[in-house]
Amino acid sequence: MENSLSLKTINELQEFNFFIPKYQRGYRWSVNEIEDLLKDIADFKPKEVQNSDNKTWYCLQPIVVKKISDNNYEVIDGQQRLTSIYILLFYLNQYYAEDFRMKLYELDYETRPTSTDFLKTIHQEENYDNIDYFYMKRAYEAIKSWFMSKGNDFNRNDFESNFKFNTKVIWYESQEEDSVALFTRINIGKIPLTNSELIKALFLNSSNFSFHDEKLKLRQLEIASEWDAIEQALQRDKFWYFLTANKKAINRIEFIFELMNTEIDRDDKYSTFRFFSNKFQRHSKKEIEEVWGDIKKRFQRFNEWFDNRTLFHKIGYLISVDFIDIKELYEKSSEMSKSEFLDYLDSLIKRSVEDIFIDELQYFDKDNVRKVLLLYNIVTMLNNDKDNSYFPFEYFKNGQWDIEHITSIKNNMPDKNRFEWISDAKIFIDLENEEGRQLRERAEALSEQDSKNDEIFKILYEDIIAHFNSKIIDDDLNDISNLTLLDSETNRSYKNAVFPLKRKTIIDRDKNGIFIPLCTKNVFLKYFSDYPPKISFWTQEDRVNYENDLKKILSNYLA
Repeated sequence: MENSLSLKTINELQEFNFFIPKYQRGYRWSVNEIEDLLKDIADFKPKEVQNSDNKTWYCLQPIVVKKISDNNYEVIDGQQRLTSIYILLFYLNQYYAEDFRMKLYELDYETRPTSTDFLKTIHQEENYDNIDYFYMKRAYEAIKSWFMSKGNDFNRNDFESNFKFNTKVIWYESQEEDSVALFTRINIGKIPLTNSELIKALFLNSSNFSFHDEKLKLRQLEIASEWDAIEQALQRDKFWYFLTANKKAINRIEFIFELMNTEIDRDDKYSTFRFFSNKFQRHSKKEIEEVWGDIKKRFQRFNEWFDNRTLFHKIGYLISVDFIDIKELYEKSSEMSKSEFLDYLDSLIKRSVEDIFIDELQYFDKDNVRKVLLLYNIVTMLNNDKDNSYFPFEYFKNGQWDIEHITSIKNNMPDKNRFEWISDAKIFIDLENEEGRQLRERAEALSEQDSKNDEIFKILYEDIIAHFNSKIIDDDLNDISNLTLLDSETNRSYKNAVFPLKRKTIIDRDKNGIFIPLCTKNVFLKYFSDYPPKISFWTQEDRVNYENDLKKILSNYLA
């Protein structure tokens, strides 16, 4: 037998009896949780579902059960909700004469069997020193106080109807033999009942297919296999982070379901499940097959984008800078030919940088600088038709990226580790002339104690910075010709180091497999220098060549 999933109104729960096993923790709902539930039910207004006789409903989180016998169920997850629902139903029952009260479902607690009787007389109980009884009684009193505070204008009958008939629980009936193992997996978060898990149960529900027997089993097996293949593909970080920046997704196929959800409710954890549940109620069995086909079509489209190197980079850039969402891109691509879609992507890229002027870009405009440098790296890779590499969006989106000065600036003097800063810099000082040799001697003569003296350190520090910037004509080192893209870990590892130390650090980290953007590597490998390069200096010539290359590479996009 298979696990089954359905929706049950609170009223439908009345026909069952529930056994709460000893592995469940005691009842612990807070007053705030009780009041939130009451407020949500009172505020909920059911609406007609378009093209259907159904109405919307207020959805509670899943209750996971296992059948013991007819109408008797072991509760694996959700006993806190069931107990709270019972206490609320009991309170509402007190408004009726005894002969007209509804029969409530039974709750049998293995650990404290007397809890069943306590709940039946909770309105009269005064002795509740047992910790579970204390929380149960407190919940009852919170319900009572809430209703008393509503005043004469509050319609209790409407509330009761809303609660019993317009409030539903997600009913997940498990066939697993080991209830404790299932309880453990749910509660340590390894198999949370996410939207995707619940939607999967909908798709594998036998009643949603017109097939029978062997054909039904075969179709279910096909969907399960296709589902796993999609999930496995999305679990590849290179594919996933090309499409999205979501780091927390457990079941990544849920991303596709969320794109299809046209009735998103950010306050409802199960909004996407509810959307598909409504869809299944409104549609025929044939159309449900079409829904699964639509899911596969979206995945196949994303896979085509991923496999096409040009589309991968252009779409990846647009998603990375949050200029357009993947849902809109998918819809647009469905209306266009491939060539039209490529032109459309180029127009979006142009719009993403249309207000940016390279000659005016400064370090302090970090968002625009980061955007331009990311695009520069991506287009540089694309322009090399002999290079089949892909920009690793998975590293870019999982890291913190800084805008880094290529050569040091003097107004960023270190407050700490000053002696180490001098020690690191002095070995790169050019000794070809007397000025350089004297500067090296002064650096070597600096004691650790003297490095703590602001005046002494500042003079030497600024002279060393001036030495390494001596090949630069102008003083504006905050423009784009002295900026590059770098991960914050690498940036922190050398702070405001001199150019040759930065260069050494970049090369060492690249050798160790740390992702360094291509254009950043080109900068520190002296890609923009005429031969022979001045290895220890970022020169005026380097700056001009670098900026010219940036303008040339991005000429199709920047004004």
